[in-house]
Amino acid sequence: MYIVNYHRRVKAVFLFFLVFLIFCIARLFFIKFFRSTYLIGIAKKQHNLYVELEPRRGTIYDSNLKPQAVNISVESLYAVPYEIPDKDKEAIISKLAPILNIDYGYLKDRLYRKKGFIWLARKITPQRAEAIKKLDIKGLYFIKESKRCYPNGYLASHIIGLAGLDNKGLEGIELYYDRYLKGESGFALFLRDARQRRLGLYEKMVLPKEGYDLVLTMDEIIQYIAERELDKAVKKYNAKGASIIVIDPHSGAILALANRPNFDLNEYVDTNREGLRNRSVCDLFEPGSVLKIVTASAALEEAKVTEEDKIFCENGAYRIATHTLHDHRPHGWLTFREVIEQSSNIGTTKVAQILGPDILYRYIRLFGFGSKLGIDLPGEISGMIKEPRLWSKLSIGAIPIGQEIGVSALQLVSAISAIANGGQLMKPFLVSEIRDKYGETIKRFPPTLIRKVVSVDTASRMKAILAGVIENGTGKLAKVSDFRVAGKTGTSQKLEPNGTYSHNKFIASFIGFAPVEDPVIAIVVVVDEPHPYYFGGVVAAPVFKNVVNDVLRYLKIESSANYATALNETNTINQISR
Repeated sequence: MYIVNYHRRVKAVFLFFLVFLIFCIARLFFIKFFRSTYLIGIAKKQHNLYVELEPRRGTIYDSNLKPQAVNISVESLYAVPYEIPDKDKEAIISKLAPILNIDYGYLKDRLYRKKGFIWLARKITPQRAEAIKKLDIKGLYFIKESKRCYPNGYLASHIIGLAGLDNKGLEGIELYYDRYLKGESGFALFLRDARQRRLGLYEKMVLPKEGYDLVLTMDEIIQYIAERELDKAVKKYNAKGASIIVIDPHSGAILALANRPNFDLNEYVDTNREGLRNRSVCDLFEPGSVLKIVTASAALEEAKVTEEDKIFCENGAYRIATHTLHDHRPHGWLTFREVIEQSSNIGTTKVAQILGPDILYRYIRLFGFGSKLGIDLPGEISGMIKEPRLWSKLSIGAIPIGQEIGVSALQLVSAISAIANGGQLMKPFLVSEIRDKYGETIKRFPPTLIRKVVSVDTASRMKAILAGVIENGTGKLAKVSDFRVAGKTGTSQKLEPNGTYSHNKFIASFIGFAPVEDPVIAIVVVVDEPHPYYFGGVVAAPVFKNVVNDVLRYLKIESSANYATALNETNTINQISR
């Protein structure tokens, strides 16, 4: 009996260990085939430190290869909480908070996390980094990162835009061309010992791919001139805001673009939304009399009038349906040329009535209004123009003189450029080429023709009429001493919230080009709510004059007097040779 019980106990023990062995083998198989990836991941997290290697963001240059946006190397602070005893963390936070100017609670939350790597402050100043290094705190480390820096601060802020802390584009060119500028991140896996201390070895490293560089059409000197004169006008006339664009009329290349208010590219965190808004491409407004260039061009192109045709301007009051249209001062009989020179609303409206709504609408669209022009900046608007079937009985007296239509400053400068260059609407653009870090061109952006607007003959005749606006009409304050210039003034009433026109809020504008003989620049100036003076010929025209005067000298353009002398000499020689 004793032997039988003994054998039973032996078998029971053997069976227990056999079941236990089978369980262990099953557990090993389960870990091997179902949990191995998870456990390997935990082991790697314990012994490997993953650090992302940030690529160098591409540099942005002006047309003369002067840097406008660059990356500089700065220190970023991180912590390894496991290496810092809990009893020391409060004292460390008290020391770091005033140096970094960071909230005490924020630092406490991060240092008490159970992680092997945690950011405390990214891209700090050299002075702050040096102060922290002097504290010699175990568990705090620095890593080199790149920070976006803008050498010229406020200059060209609405062109360049800005990149955020993570070097991603947020506004302007930085945002539009982010995919070219940002490059591709790399990474490194650093080895750590059992105490989470980083060793000077890495298991794997993939180097980052640097971003491409951009070369703008913008000229830093022309940009400075434009911004300087815009600042003067805003200050002198207490304006709410303003915009200016300087463009090459033959190619569509933007030489300068600025708005007020603006912002410091290096201190964008404290900038309000008004300062960030790119008024030149985002703001919609009624243009006023500057739109008369469209009515005039259409009339000449369609051969409805000639420059010397007489138009009776009703002595300053003209009835259209239920509304009486007025001129800023009464006129009797004027030639068509004088109608544009004196900016007669009545004369322009009578010409528009000859054209009819359909033809006028077609030319408004041909000149680029009511659609996007495709500039390489974010936020461009298409503007607003109603189809003729939606016009009221008053529209034929409002739209030709720049009411009941919404435009942008960019559309206005493109429209005047079409007259300056012989009748072609060009696509405006800001980037001429993309380069790699070795200076090799990756991609070029040549001038792009959108469409033909009017004939060369019509454009030439319009040049002469718009030159007369400066010499004899409403734009006399835009006259430049050594150059013949052409342009058109505009003054428009802003709309009140109830839909009526304001009697104390205006937009003053001027569009023009120079020199008349062979235009190299076209300019639009828009000043929002100037006071006490608000006429375009008084507020905006002098800005045009000063910019033209300095830019043409900077570009070393021959004066109109010398041009005329040379032309006369050439004609004389040709006559003698005949």
